Amino acid sequence: MRAAGEALDLVTAFAASPEEEKSRELILAMLDQTPTPFSRRQFHPGHITCTALVMDPERRRLLLVFHHRLHRWLLPGGHVEEDDPTLAEAARREAIEETSVRIASNGIFRLSGMDVHGIPANKRKEEPFHLHHDLIFTFSAESDEIARSEEAPEVMWCSIDELARYEAPSSIVRAATRNL
Repeated sequence: MRAAGEALDLVTAFAASPEEEKSRELILAMLDQTPTPFSRRQFHPGHITCTALVMDPERRRLLLVFHHRLHRWLLPGGHVEEDDPTLAEAARREAIEETSVRIASNGIFRLSGMDVHGIPANKRKEEPFHLHHDLIFTFSAESDEIARSEEAPEVMWCSIDELARYEAPSSIVRAATRNL
């Protein structure tokens, strides 16, 4: 699968911080040992997801969504679909679907973080506890306009200085700091 090769290249080339090194090892092991690393039905050892760190036009704030199921402020993102041309495009698509943000169409993006984290079981969807092997891509917004959605009932622009107030995970803080 082309996406697996793309993920392998991105993760291998990424300059991981010491805190991200364990996530890199887990992602590389999953890519090596599983035939369907992007399948949302692969629960052991989990699957790859893609997240968008969207910077406002002045690059002073980032876009956060209040996750409807996890009940916390996170970056927009989600699962890779078969018709996503690249992993970065999966993250871009998810950000647009969740927030209606207009992302610059110049095609410039970069992998700015990675994080493997647990997702609680969801009995309604018949999903057990599993891991998301998350790749965080950075994009630039064309405007400040954003909107709520069913998946993201609250959306906002947040400065890096405010991330602690919203209890943003350290993976978001690290990725955002790389973009200053």
